[in-house]
Amino acid sequence: MSKTEKLIGKLLNTNGSFTWDELTSLLAKLGYSLQQGSGSRVKFDNGNPAEMINLHRPHPGNELKKYVREQVIDKLKLGGHF
Repeated sequence: MSKTEKLIGKLLNTNGSFTWDELTSLLAKLGYSLQQGSGSRVKFDNGNPAEMINLHRPHPGNELKKYVREQVIDKLKLGGHF
């Protein structure tokens, strides 16, 4: 199993935690680039406007909130990544 597949499995397993570093690693492997906005706002862009992921960087911790994970999962499903 590849690292990408492991990260996708961990993202989909909502019983465990998923960190910001794991998210940025996974999205980079899936062809997304990080674009910093103002403050903690960021965008992940893969060239398709319909698949752009807009969210806030978690703070003060590093763990993604449940609603952020769900948003990312929905966008990745829309893009056919799993």
